[in-house]
This record gives sequence, C-alpha cells and structure tokens, in this order.
Amino acid sequence: MHEFAEHMFTPAVMRIQEQYGSRDHNKRFASIAGPNTKLTDRETSFVQQRDTFYMATVNEDGWPYVQHRGGPPGFLRVLDSSRLGYADFRGNTQLISVGNVSSNNKVSLILMDYPNRRRLKIIGHMQVKSVKEAADQDIDAVALTDYRALVERVVTIDVVAFDWNCPQHITPRYTLVEWHALEADGTGEES
Repeated sequence: MHEFAEHMFTPAVMRIQEQYGSRDHNKRFASIAGPNTKLTDRETSFVQQRDTFYMATVNEDGWPYVQHRGGPPGFLRVLDSSRLGYADFRGNTQLISVGNVSSNNKVSLILMDYPNRRRLKIIGHMQVKSVKEAADQDIDAVALTDYRALVERVVTIDVVAFDWNCPQHITPRYTLVEWHALEADGTGEES
C-alpha cells in the first residue's frame, strides 16, 4: 500500500474522488505504488539539489500555515532514509511553524524542481530543539559551512511517506544560476 495515499486519501477525499470520477484511478495508484516510506538515492539526490521548499503546518484553531524555507542547495539535509533536518537561523522571529508543531507535529513539504517540472511531496513529524537542547552531532548534521547566520534551532522531520507528482501544470522557472548556465550552453535548453 502507498503510505502517502493511506494518510492523504481520507474518507472525505475518497468521496470527492468518487464524485469527480477519479476514485478508481487513485485506488489503482494506491495499490501499486509505494510504500514510499524510505528515501532512496533518487529522493536523496533531489532533496540535496534544492535551494528552497514549502512547508505546511496547522495551528491549534485548524488554520493551515505555509512557510517558504530557502538557503544554499542542500540546506535541507537527508540525515538517513527516514529523516530530514535543517538549521533554523537567527532572524526567524514570527516562529509560526515552530509554534504550530509544538501542539501538532504533523508537517507537509513540497520540494520543486521548476526547470525539470518535478515535484516531491513529503509528510512527516517535525521536532524542533534549541541549540541549547540539541546534541552537538545534531547541530553539526544541519550546520552549513561558509554560511554566516547563527543557528538557533535544529529542526528534524521523521518522514512518514512521500509521493512524486506529475509535471502537468508546472511552469518551468529558472534561478539566475540556472539561466546563466542555459545561456552559456548556447542551446537555450538545459543540458
């Protein structure tokens, strides 16, 4: 069974899938895909190349909150096949996601590769420790060399499941580095 579908295809979702005619497709998908609970080399490579991701949490009143996280490529670390981590630097003063996971530690991430029109969705349980609470090896695992910001918190995410999404409706976008690489290639296409 595909664990992502197991957690995301709730009774309400399945009723809507039925209503709009996609239930049979999603039932087949859930039975043949997965389980997608352990990150493989494919997911690890994808995560390590990202310089940004989007993270959703839910507050005590049930309101969803989506936060953008960014940094140098690889700032989101694959700690092992079922754990991710990143350093939360000084300057994050609203602390909405940190507050939300203190009462409901479920989190959802979307990692995008716009040029290649790929998307990885990850669900998991997030823990946040201040640098005073975190072990030295946990801080070292998420610290970024040559990045001057001060680490205030260590964030880890225990991966429950993940799913790759189809490229339909993903508009290719390029960072300046990616765009300059395309220009240097001279073909106008990514090499």
